[in-house]
Amino acid sequence: MGDLARRYGPGLTTIILLLVAFWLIMLVIVPNLTLLEQSFRPYLPVVDVGGPKDTYSFSNYLKVFNGEIETSVLGITFHIPVHVKTFLLTIWYSMVVTVACFLLAYPLAYFMAKVVNPKTLPTLLLLLFVPLWVSEVLRAFAWWIILALKGPLNWILLGIGVIDKPVRWIVGYDGVVVGLVYTYVLFMLFPLYNAVSSLDTNQIEAAEDLGAPWWKIHWRIVMPHAKPGIASGSVMVFMLSAGSLLVPSILGSTTSQWFTQTIDQWFKDALDWNTASAYAFLLLVLCTVFVTVAMKLFKVRLSDIAK
Repeated sequence: MGDLARRYGPGLTTIILLLVAFWLIMLVIVPNLTLLEQSFRPYLPVVDVGGPKDTYSFSNYLKVFNGEIETSVLGITFHIPVHVKTFLLTIWYSMVVTVACFLLAYPLAYFMAKVVNPKTLPTLLLLLFVPLWVSEVLRAFAWWIILALKGPLNWILLGIGVIDKPVRWIVGYDGVVVGLVYTYVLFMLFPLYNAVSSLDTNQIEAAEDLGAPWWKIHWRIVMPHAKPGIASGSVMVFMLSAGSLLVPSILGSTTSQWFTQTIDQWFKDALDWNTASAYAFLLLVLCTVFVTVAMKLFKVRLSDIAK
């Protein structure tokens, strides 16, 4: 706080603190408290709101266990609530998106930080930022066109003889994963780039001089140093993917359902905002718990993410 006051002066520091406090209270804390309060109240007609039927309970949360369906995993068939299955699939494919973003972003981040000519770097960064200038809706629709049965991807693959008939790319969760990876890969790239760029190149050169293979250099030197960037990027990509609505709605198939789509259906189709609030708060809490457990397993602290 003292450093902030000395750098910007007491007047500007006060304005910054007030703006941060307003953002936290009015745009984060108050909406979530409202969401939490509404999630415990029943969905009632207007005339009954505030009456004897308007009591607090866990009934909205328990609706997630309604409607069992038969599912099969590794040849084992069992029954599971449909909304629980949707949530588990959302978590699983959000993890797949996170891993795919890391596999794509890590080599590019290392190339940008340690290989590319510094004079070329601004142009490369500009090219990477260009997709962010386009709306997420338009980007999702662009991928829907690319992956369509008679889209340009199938046309190119048929033309060069890779496939002999058109492939349905938008089936299951495939289209959703592709769209989410494209949408959020930069949220993995830039934290990785910042972390790798702070690594002393002499450490890499010393390892090369001592005869270390390239994979061991990355495994023992680069990746441990980039752990804060990996953690930060993974948390952002996972949370954004699990909470995405536009991409799953546009690129999803008839056999795929994202948990946010279920929440949206409670809001818009059923007009049951109380149950939708319970589902939304459940998604927030369980994703936070999942990320916290993952941080514990990988021995990542919150301070590493904040770097």
